[in-house]
Amino acid sequence: MPSRHAHSGPKLDAFRLARDRGVLEGRVDAHRLPRVADTLAAGPANVGWRIEGRADVAGRPALEIEVTGAVPLTCQRCLDDFEWPIDQRTEVLLAHDERELAALDADSSAEVVLAAAPMEPLVLVEDELLLALPFAPRHPDGACASA
Repeated sequence: MPSRHAHSGPKLDAFRLARDRGVLEGRVDAHRLPRVADTLAAGPANVGWRIEGRADVAGRPALEIEVTGAVPLTCQRCLDDFEWPIDQRTEVLLAHDERELAALDADSSAEVVLAAAPMEPLVLVEDELLLALPFAPRHPDGACASA
């Protein structure tokens, strides 16, 4: 039986990526992401991702994480499956330790991640995909087949 655990690829040094203004990108079947898989309906769920190292406006190390594509969801009104577009972009600040994470979190409205150890890119991608999914998926008003 194949594993549903998708987080076993190469890891990234987030501070190095930010310093070098590097870019990582790829595609993933969202069904392979454990925290997303149970929310998806059957069907293609191929999403593209891009992680770009940068500095924020204050010069602090950051990553811009972009996830694009579409995933199949089940409408909670009519129970038919439909395609949900994904176009999520988020800038996250990087913290070396818990103390810095708390300070950055208090000082900024941006998201902050602890990046002291090498990180798995797909964990960041999965986080952003979760943020892009609706709590209760539904067709737009009037679009359900039973309406």
